[in-house]
Amino acid sequence: MLLDLSGLRRDVEHVDRQYAPEAFGLAGEEFRIVSPAHLVADVRKDERTIRLTGRLEATLECACARCLEPFPVPVGADLDSLLLPASKNTGEGELEVGEDDLGVSFYRDDQVDLGELIREQFLLALPMKPLCGESCRGLCPVCGINRNREDCGGHEEWVDPRLEPLRKFKKDR
Repeated sequence: MLLDLSGLRRDVEHVDRQYAPEAFGLAGEEFRIVSPAHLVADVRKDERTIRLTGRLEATLECACARCLEPFPVPVGADLDSLLLPASKNTGEGELEVGEDDLGVSFYRDDQVDLGELIREQFLLALPMKPLCGESCRGLCPVCGINRNREDCGGHEEWVDPRLEPLRKFKKDR
């Protein structure tokens, strides 16, 4: 998934690519890609500075934060990345990241790793707390059953066992 910058013939080059979900190898991530990722972008080259603007679309699958069931998340992310040669990023010591640096990535040997750029956009596009639906009832805190599928009965009120002495104290008064 490399974009060869040395092959750019004009100042602005149009890129339209589609990548299969298997091409990413995202084992261990909090999401899974379930549809091909479609990238449409313009690559503008100005000496050694590259600006990549466009759109990325795919369907991801992640676990619901309440019931832990997987569900699809359609992603449509606008891209606007500034790419600088890796030589400008010395990697020595700690650098403070300013607001202007948030959209900056680095490339090496006239090649941009589009896979890493796409993966980053997927992570940014996912909701902080993914929910399969607003009405998701989640898991029962006592027995762990998925309350969207079946009702567990009398476990509706969970009592912290550490607070049981206080409950007894209140009953005795």
